[in-house]
Amino acid sequence: MRPARAAGLALIFLAGTARAVDFPAPFNTQAGEPMPAVEALKTVKAPPGFHVTLFAAEPDVQQPIALATDARGRLWVAENYTYGEAKVGFDLTQRDRIVILEDTDHDGHFDKRTVFCDQVQRLTSVEVGFGGVWALCAPQLLFFPDKNGDDIPDGKPVVVLDGFDFGPVRHNIANGLRWGPDGWLYGRHGIQATSHVGPPGTPDAKRIAMNCAIWRYHPTRKIFEVVASGTTNSWGMDWDKFGEGFFVNTVIGHLWHLIPGAHYQRMYGEDLTPHTYGLIQQHADHLHWTASGKWTESRDGKNGADELGGGHAHEGCLIYQGGNWPAEYRDQLFTVNFWGRRVNMENLERDGSGYVAKHGADFLTVGDPWFRGTELLAAADGGVFMADWSDTGECHENDGVHRTSGRIYQITHGPADIIPPDLAKLTNAELVQLQLSPNDWLVRQSRRILQERAAAGGKMKDAAPALLTMLAKETDVPHQLRALWALHAIGSAGDALLRKTLAHSDEHLRIWAIRFLTEDTRALKTVPAEFFRLAQNDPSPAVRLALVSALQRFPAEARADLARPMLQHAEDAADHNLPLLLWQGIEPLVGVDLGTGVALFEAARIPLVREFIARRLAEDLENSPAGFARLLARATTSTAGQGELVRGTLAATRGWRQARVPPGWSGFSRVVAQHPDLVTRRQAKELDLLFGDGRALAELRAAAADPKVDSENRRRAIQSLLDSRAENLAPLLKEIAANDTTLASAALGGLLQLGDPAAPGLAVGKYKWLGIEQRPPLLNALANRPTSAKALLDAVAQGVIAAADVTPFHARQISGFNDAALTKQLGAVWGDLRPVDPNKRAVIAKFRADLSPEILARADLSHGRQLF
Repeated sequence: MRPARAAGLALIFLAGTARAVDFPAPFNTQAGEPMPAVEALKTVKAPPGFHVTLFAAEPDVQQPIALATDARGRLWVAENYTYGEAKVGFDLTQRDRIVILEDTDHDGHFDKRTVFCDQVQRLTSVEVGFGGVWALCAPQLLFFPDKNGDDIPDGKPVVVLDGFDFGPVRHNIANGLRWGPDGWLYGRHGIQATSHVGPPGTPDAKRIAMNCAIWRYHPTRKIFEVVASGTTNSWGMDWDKFGEGFFVNTVIGHLWHLIPGAHYQRMYGEDLTPHTYGLIQQHADHLHWTASGKWTESRDGKNGADELGGGHAHEGCLIYQGGNWPAEYRDQLFTVNFWGRRVNMENLERDGSGYVAKHGADFLTVGDPWFRGTELLAAADGGVFMADWSDTGECHENDGVHRTSGRIYQITHGPADIIPPDLAKLTNAELVQLQLSPNDWLVRQSRRILQERAAAGGKMKDAAPALLTMLAKETDVPHQLRALWALHAIGSAGDALLRKTLAHSDEHLRIWAIRFLTEDTRALKTVPAEFFRLAQNDPSPAVRLALVSALQRFPAEARADLARPMLQHAEDAADHNLPLLLWQGIEPLVGVDLGTGVALFEAARIPLVREFIARRLAEDLENSPAGFARLLARATTSTAGQGELVRGTLAATRGWRQARVPPGWSGFSRVVAQHPDLVTRRQAKELDLLFGDGRALAELRAAAADPKVDSENRRRAIQSLLDSRAENLAPLLKEIAANDTTLASAALGGLLQLGDPAAPGLAVGKYKWLGIEQRPPLLNALANRPTSAKALLDAVAQGVIAAADVTPFHARQISGFNDAALTKQLGAVWGDLRPVDPNKRAVIAKFRADLSPEILARADLSHGRQLF
């Protein structure tokens, strides 16, 4: 590999620079050096017949965090030198760059290297299309125009989106740009920060909040949306031949089916959507590490992880659909096992409405102890690129970063395919014909080019008829799907065609017709009549899943009629996905329209949905008891759903100390006392106690400690224990604060309330790890006592807590202690307080008089939440 010239340095946007200057020399903070790349290559073990070549290595490529390809088959590499270290965070003395590597003689090694851009920071991924290059650099998604394709940006980048938070987060910020079969640009987001995303200038109220999510952006309609939420830190995603998305993850499960509108299990924290209740578990029937121990103890093959697949962390996801590898590998899913230094293979099988991954034999292993695979990507010639970060330790970089190493391997089987030199030079007719290619790389690239030409105003008269013929005449379903996707990409899949496709004999065509008909939520007012027919009669649970996903895209007032027939499919009660996704679709109705909630309870033949409806109504029984009373009246005269009503009510009130008897409870209690299920009778008696003398403190302590109880009820249990002055409470609160990020603020606030001597130090130490919504109440608690207030001011002085986080309210609390030393320290680290304006004092006094404890006791808190 020979050094190549850099492209003309791009005009870009680092503050204070108009043109690129010399690229800072990368430096290492991690000790040691990896084995030479040619030696590392010898440690790669692949199945017989496969050839692994060293496509590129340091110094030609370093820190390869992500890969993409363009219409010429060239490899685009995102090199991240600013990657955050545990001790120092992001190193912004460094810059990141986008490099193009090209193999002109097709020998498995690059022979031309071009630097496209070297002025960005926090670069996590790159993608090519629509006359330029997309780069995800938190807090922004950037687009570098390059209309003439000379590999020199036409000017400064366009900020497409902003608001991707990074804060203290280093290793799981937004990442993963990739074009989907629907023409949207997809991305991923980690769990440790909550972003509020929108085009530049979007008001806060209109920004979209997300964490640990899959999101997408439409390149021509300029729409951003969250596709699905949950998991931990996804770093790999791909689509199968039917256009179904899959992504990989760490710790809590390694493989997930991308279902639009889904809410998945989280490693920790609360789903941003209230009243979620149940979260979808992973779509695999196995782990690659033992579940009997801690996931941190599965590294380097320990505790049987080597035999199970290598460990808990996965990066890069590829469903092989090229034309080069043997047939037995086609349609299998591959992912790099980070700690196992191998590539796992997963066999995707249909399971109810979705899929389940079965454990396949490991595909490839790497003996180099520095191997840290970050990406798998289909190559133009039917082979596969595999990126190696080349480092030791873990993604948290607790031991520093080795910036001067990195490798990219290419994996082929026999002679590689020969591809056209530049797909962008082909005619529309030639691009249409490539939709039938056995090499899906050609299919995807040609579809994107057709989409770009249509978006630019190009005439599609020679493309649309050929694609319509392909859709009608082809008998292979993936070929028909490719035709439909391409028609949609060029704007020729109108409502008439899509409504006709809803009656197609194959479920996958019906699924995509549903998705395309509901893609633009701005146009959705009423539900198409054909949807009701499918909801009632379609034999495919996968089609029902698509309908349930689409349910969330309609306005809330339009959902009930479509939800009702889907709730009556009793055969879906045990499905992995449908009950939970159904609940997500109807929850807004249940919480707002009490009559609709009760009617849906009556219609439902899916027990979990009935339980969640009861739970939602029971949550408001103290402030808005009418809906729960109507449900009780209905359940008193009908045995169907009585057990679910009891379970839902119990879940809704798990952390409550005592509650008023709801109207109608006495009659229902007498009826359910005769219920044939013993557990239901016992649970009803527990509710009798709640509505009578109240729960014992031991039950509240158990609820507070139980991670299976929802967070709001655990908070309520903690407060009830504090109000009751429960004995020996501090150890429980310390355990919660240490192990549960979601409840840490409540637990630490409780410790501060108890006056525990360790509480101020624990609160300050945990502060930076809390979500932004948990910090204000903890600051309130810290500022509420002289001892903890001093710890707060010390933390501000040391930079542990930002001075901007301390509000005038907190400052007045601290000043109100009349402690000269505290007041002086407050002035030194925060500033001096100004006297309160007399008019403001009068307004405050009026609110205090108007909102007396007696008035607040009768307040409608639910209505207050709606107003807020």
